[in-house]
This record gives sequence, structure tokens and C-alpha cells, in this order.
Amino acid sequence: MDKKLIYKIIFVIAVVSLAAYFSYPLDKRIALGLDLQGGMHLVLKVDTESLPPDIRKDATDRAKEIINNRINEFGVREPHIQKQGENEIVVQLPGITNRDEALELIGKTAMLEFKFASLDPEKLAQAQAGNVPEGYELKYLEGEETQPLLVEKETVLTGDSLLDAQQDFQQTEFNKPVVTIKLDAEGAKKFAELTTNNVGRILAILLDGKVQSAPRIRVPIPDGQGVIEGSFTVDEAKNLALVLRSGALPAPMHVEEERTVGPLLGKDSIEKGIRATLIGAALVLVFMTFYYLIYGIVANIALVLNLFLIVGGLGMLPVLFPGVSATLTLPGIAGIALSLGMAVDANVLIAERIREELALGRGLRLAVANGYDKAFSAILDANATTLIAAFLLFQFGTGPIRGFAVTLTIGLIASLFTAIFVTRVILEVLLKFGILKSLPMLKFIPKTNLDFIAKRRFFYLISAAVIITGLVVFFKKGKDAYGIDFSGGQLQQYSIKPPPSVDEIRNTLKDIGLADAIIQQIKEEPEKLLIRTSEDKNTLITEKLKEKLPQHEIEVLKVEKVGPAAGKTLKSKALKAIFWSLIGILGYVAFRFKHFNFAFAGVVALFHDVLIALGFLAMTDRAVDLLSITAFLTIAGYSINDTIVIYDRVRENMRLNKKSSLYELINLSVNQTLGRTVLTSFVTLLVVIAILFYGGEVLSNFAFALCVGFISGTYSTIYIASPLVLAWEGRSNKARR
Repeated sequence: MDKKLIYKIIFVIAVVSLAAYFSYPLDKRIALGLDLQGGMHLVLKVDTESLPPDIRKDATDRAKEIINNRINEFGVREPHIQKQGENEIVVQLPGITNRDEALELIGKTAMLEFKFASLDPEKLAQAQAGNVPEGYELKYLEGEETQPLLVEKETVLTGDSLLDAQQDFQQTEFNKPVVTIKLDAEGAKKFAELTTNNVGRILAILLDGKVQSAPRIRVPIPDGQGVIEGSFTVDEAKNLALVLRSGALPAPMHVEEERTVGPLLGKDSIEKGIRATLIGAALVLVFMTFYYLIYGIVANIALVLNLFLIVGGLGMLPVLFPGVSATLTLPGIAGIALSLGMAVDANVLIAERIREELALGRGLRLAVANGYDKAFSAILDANATTLIAAFLLFQFGTGPIRGFAVTLTIGLIASLFTAIFVTRVILEVLLKFGILKSLPMLKFIPKTNLDFIAKRRFFYLISAAVIITGLVVFFKKGKDAYGIDFSGGQLQQYSIKPPPSVDEIRNTLKDIGLADAIIQQIKEEPEKLLIRTSEDKNTLITEKLKEKLPQHEIEVLKVEKVGPAAGKTLKSKALKAIFWSLIGILGYVAFRFKHFNFAFAGVVALFHDVLIALGFLAMTDRAVDLLSITAFLTIAGYSINDTIVIYDRVRENMRLNKKSSLYELINLSVNQTLGRTVLTSFVTLLVVIAILFYGGEVLSNFAFALCVGFISGTYSTIYIASPLVLAWEGRSNKARR
């Protein structure tokens, strides 16, 4: 065995060993995303507009630190808290099950104030009649709306002096939960003075502007200790003590975006994602073995190794990029499945090239070498354009979409290594030891000699009609065409067993003023119900459903909330991702093929496929959301992938047939690559169809868009991209036919 081959084998073993090292133990190397393990993803906006400029500058940083302290005391395992932009904070809380408690904990401003108050009956009567005495505010004791009191506007002491706060029990009132507070030395001194000088007066204790308790000062309090009473449960008192200890937020905050996934949905997503991946992979492996026989088995070894390298690559991320976590999301699982399907593309291209070389009478060893060499440029260019789309998905995407981009990128790099390098090493070893005597392959698609260009105008009209119809339906739907990612609002998903009728749910929601809520029952799983509202009514809806459907088992699976500003931002990012991916692909193709007409025709075909997918989503009443944008960019990468293979063959035929017109060269190239174009699309569709039928409702729109886009991509490669190259070519009369 020659040294060159030995070095190749050692290199393969080294890469596989490295992947094995970073794959084990799997649960330590790779964390599950919130959509798989359950938890909350929040984007909080800090309202700094009313703050003085000197305080506004670092208000978000201080808010982030306070939130971090609160969450650490709350006991959340491995939270992620990060500043985003100037006044936003991203908070991820794995495993959180009590949504309302978490939102209360994080969002409470916790501004503690002490103010004197009055219960003078005459003044109270005037205030309730709208005549509030100057310097006072009419307030009600929290939890006791029948108890009014007049609270002075002036604050005599704030929580800035707070040293500690703990939940305790009021022994004199049957163990009633209370919060005990302790002030620092300076605060204790002030507290002693005001209680000494104001014995007999009422001192209201306010939290975020609400009166929690209003005790009468009976004796001076020299030790700086006090008690906050109220209508608390034990948990509420504990959380109040926690937020007081962590400090007051410098400014109010509101939830701009929320995605909460219950553990039941997370477990269900894992099972469906893995099942879809296994079914898709099994279909691919069976087809490759059946169609390409010996080479198919070699390619399958590479595909299994590809999966192994993706897992190792994810585990390696924190080492290569400190601060980046290896997190697997549901779209990430889809990315793995899709990258396996797309990895077949390179293997099919190599196999078809080897078949052509054997048909020309080359010896097996030379045919294998030539097949790999001739396929290399097309494989490299095709994967590079898909990588551009994946990079921009990561750049402009959020959360799970980034997970998809990461796994797709790692998968594409791994497939380049396994398809171009590993399979070649295996074949060379088999040839070296005389084990491989021939490479028989089946052939379903015969050699063709069709004029694909002649009917181009007819197909232009067909495409235009389909696109225009889809766009008319899309724009006619208006805001309803978008999911909450872009239109804003709130979506809650419930599991209700046994499944109720939609009319039962609608009548229940009418009772709480939500007659206009959008209700959708999932056909495949009728126990799952989606309710879309314009504002956060999740707690109210859940309570009413449990009241009206006492015999049903009700569980909240998911809550998604997107504010108007967040929806606008997400839409802007999506448009930027699409725009820059098109620019990137246009530039790359123009550079590689040295002809602008090739690049422009490819991008027009790419637009064609994305618009077809968009139209079909609208015509089938599927909303456009963030995962749809992910699908569009994946379609863009895959569409240009197909087109580049034909362009690569045109480039090769230009060198071999210098006297032929471009018209003839394009027809020849499309015919030569037709088998590969159809086969790779078919094999990749096996994976996408598995995701569509077995990946669950979360990935349904995503997989549907991919199915439409990939089919359209095969069509547009042959009937749109290839003929359009002629539109700017004027070298000969034949080229202008």
C-alpha cells in the first residue's frame, strides 16, 4: 500500500476519533434547546425613555444584573441571560414549568416605598367623589379593594436601604405569610427617626406603586426591622422577598417576545424529530443500496459517518468558539435530517460521473479517479451557495433558527468530507486489495436527447400564472397570511383529552370576551388545540377551560407571544436575510462562472422557487412564520445547488465543444445531468416528506414549504434557469432562437 493512501486512512481515522471524543458523553456535550426540554425564551424591553440621560446609559446593564440575581436565587438550572441591542435583554430559562410565576419574578420592578397615609373619613369621602386633597393619592389596599386610603405623594423612605428580606409567618394571625425586612445602618437610623416622631400615624408600604400593607405606628422601631403584610400565599411571599433582596429594577420592563414550551410538548417534539430523521435516513439508505449497489453501500457508510461527524461537530463548538453552546433544537434535528438528504447529492453526482467514465470505456481505477475529479467543482460550488444561505440564517435568525443553520452548516461540511474524501479512500482501498472488480449500477432514467429550450416561453407563462395566483392570494389575506412571529399577538397550544369540539371552546371563550379569538384544532391530533389572541390572556383562558370542561384533562403545551415592535424587527431581519443571501449567491455564481447572465438566471430561478413556495403556503392556509423564512432560504440554497450542476456541465462542454452554440450546449448539459437532477431531488424529498408526515405540527409548515420548493427547484433548473441564460447571449443566431 502506497504512503499517500496510508496517510489518507490515518487522516480519516483521526477525524473520526476526534468526532468520537467530542460526542461522548452525549448528554454532557450537547444540550437540548428549550423547544425540546421545555422552558421559556423571553425578549424583555427596558423602558428607559423616562429616565435621566446619566441613568439611562447603563440602565439595561443594571437590569440584566438584577434579573440574573433573581433567576440564580430562583434556582433555574443553566439560565442564559444576554443583552441585545441598546435596551433589550434575552432570557432563556430551561425547564421552567410555572410561566406566570416566572414572569412575575422577572418583570416586577420591586420599587419599595414608605409613605404616610390617612384614613380620615371626611377626606376619603371627598376623594372618592373625585376631589382628592392636594399632595395625596387615592389608593386601595392590595387584595382588599373595599379599603380606600389617602397616601401622601412624598416618599419618606425607599428600598435603597434594604439589607435583607425573608418570607416568614405572622404568629398572631394563624401563621399568615408575611415578608420581614431589615434595613442597613443608615436606613435603620432614618426609620427609627420617622417612627419615633410619628407614633400613631399610618405608614403605607408600597411595592411598585401598590399598597401592600398600611400599619399604624404604635411604638418607635429603632432596629430597622419591619414586616410587610398582605394577602400573600407562601410562594408569593417567598418571591416578593426574593425580588426585594435582588434589588429594584432601574426602569419598568415589558415582554416583547415570549416562547414557552411545556415539558410534554418538548418530549413529544424529541420523539417525532428523531422518528422523522430515522425514517428519512432509512429511506435514503435503502434507495442508495438498491440503486447504486456496491457504490451505494460505500455511500451509506459515508452517510452514517456524516451523522456521527455532525454530532461530534456540535460537541466541538464550545471548544472552537468559546461562549457558543452546543444546543440541539427541533429545527436543528430537521437540519440534521435535511443535511443527510442533501449529502446524497454529492454521492449521486460522483456515482453518475463514474458511470459516464465507465460508459466511455475507462478502466475501473481511472473511471473512479476521473469521476471524483470531474464532480469536485460542481460539489464545491453547490455546497458553497447553500453555506451562504445557512450563514445568513445564522446571522439574522433567532433561537431555534440559528440551531437549524448551525446543524445544516456542520452537516454540509461533513458531507463534503465524507462524499469527496472518505468514499474515495474506501474505494481506493478496495481497488488496492483487488476486492472491487466492478461497479454495477441500476439506471432508471435512460439517456435523453430532448429539446428543453424550445418550449421555454410556454413554461415562462405557466410559472408566471402560478406565481401571480399565489401572490394574489397571499396579499389578499393581508395580516392573516402571517404567523404571530410577524403579525404579533399571542398563541397558546393546549392538550385537551378527550378532545372537545371547536364550538365548545368558542362558547367558553365568549364568556371572557374573546369571541374573536382564532381557534384551530390539529386534524392529525384532535386533542391538540391552538388558540390565537391579540393579547396575553393565557391564565384567564386556562382557568375558564378548566371551569367549563371539568371532565377533561387540560395541559398548556406552548405559549408564544410577540409584541408589535418585536414582530416588526423579526420581519425586518427576515427580509435582510433573504436580500443578502440573494446578493451573496449572485456574487458567488458570477465570480465562479465569469458570466453575469449565468448568475442572474440562477437568481431569477431562485426567486421563482421561493415565490412558488410562498404562494402554496398562502393557498393552503398555512401561515408564514420564522420557520417558513428558514425554509425559503434553504430552498434558495438547494435551488441554486441544482442549477450550478448544470452550469458546471455547460462550462465543461464549452471547453469540449467550442463550435456549438450556447443553445445546443445548454440542451446537451441538461440532458446529460437529467438523471442526477431527478435522483437527488427524489432522494432529498424522501427526507423532507418524512419530516412532513412524522416531524409533528411544529415542523409542518417548514417541511411543506421545502417539499414545494424542492419540486419547483427541479422544474426551474431545467425550464427556467437554463433557458434564461440565453436571454443575454447574442453570440450566434442559434443562441437567439
